[in-house]
Amino acid sequence: MQIVVAGQGYVGLPLAVRAAEVGHRVVGYDVDPHRVEQLAAGDSYVEDVASARLRAVLDTGAYSETADADALAGYDIAVITVPTPLRDGVPDLTYIETCARTLGEHLRLGATVILESTTYPGTTEELLLPILEETSGLKGGVDFRVGFSPERIAPGSKRWSFEGTPKLVSGIDATSLEVIKEFYDGIFHTTVPVSGPKVAELAKLIENTFRLVNISMINELATLTNGLGVNIWEAIDAAGTKPFGFTRFTPGPGVGGHCLPVDPLFLAWKIQDDLGVPFRFVELADDVNRHMPDYVVQRVVAALDNRDVAVPGARILLLGLTYKINATDLRNSPSARVAELLTDLGADVRGAEPNIPDSAGTELTVRRVEATPEEVAAADAVVLLMDHAQFDLAMIQQHALWVLDCRNRMSGANVEVL
Repeated sequence: MQIVVAGQGYVGLPLAVRAAEVGHRVVGYDVDPHRVEQLAAGDSYVEDVASARLRAVLDTGAYSETADADALAGYDIAVITVPTPLRDGVPDLTYIETCARTLGEHLRLGATVILESTTYPGTTEELLLPILEETSGLKGGVDFRVGFSPERIAPGSKRWSFEGTPKLVSGIDATSLEVIKEFYDGIFHTTVPVSGPKVAELAKLIENTFRLVNISMINELATLTNGLGVNIWEAIDAAGTKPFGFTRFTPGPGVGGHCLPVDPLFLAWKIQDDLGVPFRFVELADDVNRHMPDYVVQRVVAALDNRDVAVPGARILLLGLTYKINATDLRNSPSARVAELLTDLGADVRGAEPNIPDSAGTELTVRRVEATPEEVAAADAVVLLMDHAQFDLAMIQQHALWVLDCRNRMSGANVEVL
């Protein structure tokens, strides 16, 4: 089939390449000309898509990239994988709306449009469908098909591959569901149909809300048990020996990325907007998460004070600036807030991030360095924010004057764990 994947980011590019590999003719559409240039050169900027895979589907002609909306004409299935950010706590669906109008202009009888972008329940039927109908002059469920299938990508995961992760599928009617399921059956090992788009939309938000709430609970507990003199990491390990009724979550400097700090707030906003009541669990979890960088800084300041080291002018080395281990993504990373707070206190803050080229870290306000023995030894404090595989933890422990280990990877007289 002729497939359009609108949005060639961390969700859209893996889908587009996989669809091309299984035999579809795929057009990867993105409005960012720089991205399109990179794709045309066979240069993948998404960690789950090797450049060799991208070049292979480019060479066969199964995949082509474009920023030209006219190139979308004639599609059988179009998948929307555009960003859905929050603006001052309110979902911004501008990208979906714009993309829907573009696809609607090329919508033909019998075609299918699938939304994958994370959003609140009702978006597919109450926003996407009316725009497609208005723009095309066609009737959804009669002249064309529509559905929602949330992305479940875990960037950098070694356990769950793109195609090996079960895929939720839904449609606005039985025919839409049938077509959408058949399409994804050829891409994923397992598809899981649900009764309608609202269920699939809510399921995605439940998945990420579950993680945010539990991580935030453990994070808050970590800020309390330190004062009680209890090692929370040992207690978590002990709790994890229970074979039922427990899911392991561990502390950290705060959650980041494109899902956990954002998606649950879509649900909270929708509940407040429709029902006029707060989703208190999400509000509390979000508050805890946003203040974890403050707690990290408090621990660093207290440790420096104990050694009679003034924070202004103190040299502090942050290790791991991405939001996730071994990732190449800086979006919403708590390290940025940690760096900002320490810099505001007058510290000389430096950051080591082996997964991000220096040129790509422009949103970070720290001096980029490598985690060499000399750099580690010169720091008044070292903070392990993300335990990337490239870090030599034994060397860091050996040479550091003091370490705040936010990942419980080191031990010794010069190490404190979060």
